[in-house]
Amino acid sequence: MPALFIGHGSPMNALVTNKWTEDWKALGASLPRPRAIVAISAHWYTDGTGVTAVSTPRTIHDFGGFPRALFEIQYPAPGDPDLASDLTEILAPTPVVLDSYWGLDHGTWSVLVRMFPKADVPVVQLSIDGTAPPETHRALGERLASLRDKGVLLVGSGNVVHNLRAGFGDQAPEYDWAKRFDEKVRELAVSGDAEQLAGYERLGPDAELCVPTPDHYYPLLYTVGARREGDEVTFPTEGLNGGVSMLAVKLG
Repeated sequence: MPALFIGHGSPMNALVTNKWTEDWKALGASLPRPRAIVAISAHWYTDGTGVTAVSTPRTIHDFGGFPRALFEIQYPAPGDPDLASDLTEILAPTPVVLDSYWGLDHGTWSVLVRMFPKADVPVVQLSIDGTAPPETHRALGERLASLRDKGVLLVGSGNVVHNLRAGFGDQAPEYDWAKRFDEKVRELAVSGDAEQLAGYERLGPDAELCVPTPDHYYPLLYTVGARREGDEVTFPTEGLNGGVSMLAVKLG
């Protein structure tokens, strides 16, 4: 299986049709059917690392101020407690807590509802340890790479550029700093320089504007960490929406 990073943008992408949601739909249709999905979402940001270990994860509506129709969306994909248990061994010596409370947040389901609308592929979410440095997240992605050989699809969900203060939506201006950083990330993804991507704070002043907090950037590090020799690098969707990048990265 490939490893993916998806720029998820607004949760409204679960409702509306646009160039990004059409690209997600096409991407899902182009993939072999996964045995399961391991999702790393920007919206499960914790102290320590956890994994959803329930057979029926709930759909979490972790946002406010959106239309009622968005809160009514359910994504009833099954979980995979056995895979969750396996992750505690795969990611060792990093401690991984088996979590029975969290479910699928909008960073995961707003994308998967487009890619796999039947919700029939088991999904587990892996949380992001906000206390760990960037290199740790890249290294965890490297350990997850073995799952690709077992039919498991890795999906990091965040945004390479995520500066909501700069504006978001169709009327938001375009920013040169966002374009430059987005392009730099593309170049490093193509060259396979995961270490440099993990060291994003050294990429110049644009990084401070594009990654004011690391939560939406870290999912990318899991994906590039899972790269295998010979992986083709493609970008299934791209574009800027104000201070948010919708770039997607596919390895393999």
